[in-house]
Amino acid sequence: MENAIGYESIVRHIKSKRLSWLGHVERMPNERVAKTIHKWKPYATRPKGRPRLRWEDDVRNDLRKMGVKNWKRRAQERKQWNEITEQAKTHKEL
Repeated sequence: MENAIGYESIVRHIKSKRLSWLGHVERMPNERVAKTIHKWKPYATRPKGRPRLRWEDDVRNDLRKMGVKNWKRRAQERKQWNEITEQAKTHKEL
């Protein structure tokens, strides 16, 4: 449902930027704070009920919709990853 401000294109642009950030973090050395926080797993258990979606769950779901396999390996190749993020801007499923 696209309107005068281009709602769908804005959403796709934001999703593309999220994918770009995921690739950036994945290529970082393990000592960097952003990578440490991204990889951190809490010790506490989650409350009962439907689990809340995390940021990474949304991004992985977008990658699944786009049909991207082996995203961690592909993120290491900056040129390949840039192609994936560009595809996200025009992908109809996102």
